[in-house]
Amino acid sequence: MIWFRLSRFILNNRIALLLAILGLTAFMGWQASQVQLSQELARILPQTDPDYVDYEGFKARYGEDGNVMVIGVETPRMYSIAFFNDWYDLNQRIRRIEGVKDVVSNANLFNIIRDDSLQRFRFVPLVPRKPTTQTEVDSIAARIARLPFYAGFVSDSSGRAHLMGITFDQRALNSTDRIRIVRQIQEEISAFGKAHDLRAHLSGMPYIRTEISAKIADELVRLLMLAIIVTSVIMLVLFRSPTVLLSALFVVGVGVVASVGYITLFDYKITLLSGLIPPLIIVIGIPNAIFLLNRYHEELGRGHDQREALRIATEKVGETTFFANVTTSIGFFVFYFTNSPLLLEFGLVASLGIMTTYAVSLVLIPILFSYLPVPSAKQRGHLESRWLTRFLTWVNNAVQHRRAAIYATIAVFAAVGAVGMTRLTPLGYVVDDLPPNDPLYTDLKFFEAKFKGVLPFEVNIDTKRPGRALDPTTLTKIKVLQREFAKNPELARPISLVEAVKFFYQAYRGGDPKYYILPPTLELAKLSKYAPQLKGAENRFKSYLDSNRQNTRVSFQVADIGTVRLGALIKKLQPKADSIFNYDAETGQLMPPADRYETRVTGNSVVFTLGNAYLVENLVASTGLAILLVSVILVILLRDVRLSLIAILPSIVPLIVTAGIMGYAGIHLKPSTILIFSIAFGLSSDGTIYFITKYRDELRQGRNPTEAVANTIRYTGVSMFYTAMILFAGFGIFIASAFAGTASLGVLVSITLLMGMASNLILLPAFLLTVDKRRGQKGK
Repeated sequence: MIWFRLSRFILNNRIALLLAILGLTAFMGWQASQVQLSQELARILPQTDPDYVDYEGFKARYGEDGNVMVIGVETPRMYSIAFFNDWYDLNQRIRRIEGVKDVVSNANLFNIIRDDSLQRFRFVPLVPRKPTTQTEVDSIAARIARLPFYAGFVSDSSGRAHLMGITFDQRALNSTDRIRIVRQIQEEISAFGKAHDLRAHLSGMPYIRTEISAKIADELVRLLMLAIIVTSVIMLVLFRSPTVLLSALFVVGVGVVASVGYITLFDYKITLLSGLIPPLIIVIGIPNAIFLLNRYHEELGRGHDQREALRIATEKVGETTFFANVTTSIGFFVFYFTNSPLLLEFGLVASLGIMTTYAVSLVLIPILFSYLPVPSAKQRGHLESRWLTRFLTWVNNAVQHRRAAIYATIAVFAAVGAVGMTRLTPLGYVVDDLPPNDPLYTDLKFFEAKFKGVLPFEVNIDTKRPGRALDPTTLTKIKVLQREFAKNPELARPISLVEAVKFFYQAYRGGDPKYYILPPTLELAKLSKYAPQLKGAENRFKSYLDSNRQNTRVSFQVADIGTVRLGALIKKLQPKADSIFNYDAETGQLMPPADRYETRVTGNSVVFTLGNAYLVENLVASTGLAILLVSVILVILLRDVRLSLIAILPSIVPLIVTAGIMGYAGIHLKPSTILIFSIAFGLSSDGTIYFITKYRDELRQGRNPTEAVANTIRYTGVSMFYTAMILFAGFGIFIASAFAGTASLGVLVSITLLMGMASNLILLPAFLLTVDKRRGQKGK
């Protein structure tokens, strides 16, 4: 009764409702115009997660660990005067860019000199001015070679690859200023590369973040346009009317504006995932129009006038599409319960956008078409497609007479899929969503090959007492930690207080490289007279020591080795660090609690790895929650628990097959592909809802189950088929994404939806007839 009243209310209040929607659209449009692109790293771990809390504390103490952009060149000409001077000038120009904090390269290094007259160390530039002779350049190269502190940082072991590190101001790092800074640096590097006919490589987290943000912005526009083009072509082929097309696009356009407006209303920003929402709204919203218009055309064919045909379509389809859109939004909304900010925002905005688009469709479609001419018989001809009629007739015959063959076929597919599922592996890379020929990817590989990578891998050491970080015992433990960690070839040379002290000691002993060592305790005492508590050096090393000298860090760089290998490395090194600092080798026991240290392996790469693992762990929970909630809806519709559980199976089988395909194809579980299952299940369940509600309606009209199934296949099958085609083509557009994970998402969801359509048209009615037959036998 409620849907009857609602349909009359809509048609009786057309002007008021139209004005209300236009007003709300204007408001949401203004909100959408304020939307911003996220400049921060994707926040995957919940904010209450201990590892996330530790990482935030680390950044608050030392600053952002991923604030260095690196430039690399490979050339044998570095120490020729012409090339070196241009490299020197490049240093100076980049340093003058607003927002750049510091530039470090072989043209901008310092040495430490022991000053006995003042009993202190002095920091002396190795390149105090631009050299004027080749002899000066040769001297610079020789002096750098005698400073082990810089080995592996500014040049690789071959001496052909050279690195320039650019540190950003913290203020600029997470703002749009970062984009300006990176673009200015790129211009300088491009000009330098052209002048010397070589390729300069760029990487580092500021650069990676900037380039990925730019790709997200470009992708949002490209995928949105593709979604409009694909759905427009399909709508024109189906309805053969530009008016119908424009009306449908207007409706989903309102939904797109609302979904982007929600992002601003909730104070979110566009991320890699939320950037997919506008094209998703178009793809998912168009089927609402198709079902309404198909039913409208059906009722016109049955002899009803325009107003009554629209009222019946709104009443009958309104209920069906309501539950269908609820199941679709459930597929997205379950991400809200992961507590991952990245997925939470995506799930909430997508689910609200879907339900808003449904409501707008239900109101606008009957209103708009009540003012348009009655569609001609030609425009309604898609309902009588011969090839589709033959296909649906074949489906009905198979369901009625060959159910055993259907079950056997499905069992084989499910079994093969289940075997493939066992091959699924969780594995993600920071830039693995990019194609191997993308400059961002190839440049990262350059730095991995020459400098072992650029991703931050940190160890924070809380000594538990002020001043203890510079205690000889602590420094010795740090030295042992570095030695143990160095056994892992994935890690580059560290930067730490120990390396700083070794640098000072080399200077204390006259600059001889053989004294680049951690001095014994007595020598440390002598050293402290020249650098008490490292005063004078604090400005340069303060990012490695907090103000009360209780906390210090050891900074490594690591290659993008993947979450599996990095996860194993974390599990291996965290206990090792704890053991080094808290296990007394002489007594063979743990140190007393009062003397213990707290060590934490952290850093950008570590948080990324832990976040990927967190998402994988929540995959089963989110998909299970979606199944549970959709099952509840089916129970409400069918009022039969057993039949509801049977009805859910046709939407689960495609998920098993899709998981199998991923396993066989070597597609890994990661943040992008992990979305596939709950989204595909929510969309596949639409077909279940469409079929079940029509089937129930047929039973209410007094038809027996065999007739009800036949009529449901005949009438609902048309809309289900067309909807599946639109969803298949709509999700297929994501194959044009610059991100491999998004492309995989599109392809796999498209395949799953096709299987879901077939499953709901063939397996579901077969189940319904089998259940009815068994009930009939029990009744006898």
